[in-house]
Amino acid sequence: MQETNYTSPLSERYPSAEMKYLFSPEMKFRTWRKLWVALAESEMELGLDITQSQIDELKSQIDNINYDVAKEREKIVRHDVMSHVYAYGLQCPNAKGIIHLGATSCYVGDNTDMIIMSEGLKLIRKKLINTIAKLAEFADEYKAMPTLGFTHYQAAQPTTVGKRASLWLNDLVLDLEDLDYVLGSLKLLGSKGTTGTQASFLELFSGDHEKCKKLDKLIAEKMGFSDCYPVSGQTYSRKLDSRVLNVLAGIAQSAHKFSNDIRLLQHMKEVEEPFEKNQIGSSAMAYKRNPMRSERMASLANYVMSTSMNPQITAATQWFERTLDDSANKRISVSEAFLATDSILELYINISDGLVVYPQVIKSHLMAELPFMASENIMMDAVKAGGDRQELHERIRVHSMAAAKVVKEEGKPNDLLDRIAADPLFNITKEALQKVLKPENYIGRADVQTEEFLDGVIKPILSANADIIGMEAKINI
Repeated sequence: MQETNYTSPLSERYPSAEMKYLFSPEMKFRTWRKLWVALAESEMELGLDITQSQIDELKSQIDNINYDVAKEREKIVRHDVMSHVYAYGLQCPNAKGIIHLGATSCYVGDNTDMIIMSEGLKLIRKKLINTIAKLAEFADEYKAMPTLGFTHYQAAQPTTVGKRASLWLNDLVLDLEDLDYVLGSLKLLGSKGTTGTQASFLELFSGDHEKCKKLDKLIAEKMGFSDCYPVSGQTYSRKLDSRVLNVLAGIAQSAHKFSNDIRLLQHMKEVEEPFEKNQIGSSAMAYKRNPMRSERMASLANYVMSTSMNPQITAATQWFERTLDDSANKRISVSEAFLATDSILELYINISDGLVVYPQVIKSHLMAELPFMASENIMMDAVKAGGDRQELHERIRVHSMAAAKVVKEEGKPNDLLDRIAADPLFNITKEALQKVLKPENYIGRADVQTEEFLDGVIKPILSANADIIGMEAKINI
């Protein structure tokens, strides 16, 4: 039977199972229990009247969550955290009295959010590295293949297929730098109390400030973090959500740019995204090979970029030590930005791994425009042979305009070379001109730049992350 309730496409259609689990209730509530154990254990180590047997009892039930009890309790008390404290206490009667001791809801809520975002960034990073690895293979394979360059989407000086891919790669490297910086700077909220003053903990520790500071340090270490933020209100600063989503939006920008280029190249029949044997490109036009993966990537990227505005607004509108107008927005925008970015990178890996290149089409397009681009070289050779630069420039201009008219208005091939060969001022044969028209002579340092970039920038990244390279993307639908 079909589901009759609304389900988000980001819960079933696009993201990976790994990312969906990170933002699942199971992950959240298990992390709550781990945080309660870390709090109780740290308080015991700092001298509070908590026993090892109570800690052991709590640990024994970390993964055995009695959801039915918590759900029924929440109907009565209308508070999710206290409902789970109650449910945990029923399973751990000896430790019941010390669960959540001195803490507020944000102790489990905000610390869990920070842990999940941290794990989410690690998964995004893994996929970003794998995207870079796949795209680097493509750039290396085609680093010397000349192709028509474009500025303003008008034919311009030639580049290479691999050099163009290096531009996509460079954007991803910038994203990786941003991600690593933000990921490396994330800390936990710790145990700050109702307004961030740690008043409840200062009371528990009989006025001992050092123990209050040590409590944060111990909790951070037990949860795998280097430290907690030194100051906060009741919550961690909502600017942190904004910083994290800015990283995701940056990846979305890079992916969208890539998807645009692929769709334009596919229109020109030069490079295509993967197309499966039985895939249908259009319900009406059976011959079509629509770039659906790139289109989906662009669509999801638009969503991530626009979603990144939500945490900015939330951070800007928090009042004093906290207000709750962050809650609904935050739980939607942060989770969905991660899920959508995960989906984008799955697509990016898949497309990069299966790009199809058509060298003859690329060459045909290049050769149709190359005579115009070679005109300066032809003019310089004629000057070396004794010609007048100004006269030759004017003749080149006149011949170029005439050849362009033939191409645009009559739909005929570019005849610029024939016109130059027939002009005695240039004193050069058609055969000699054709020798000048070697595409590799017009790519500048494109092939060398690509090789230098791969060797100097990409290979060190891949070498440092060799243990996470090799994943296969899964396109669900």
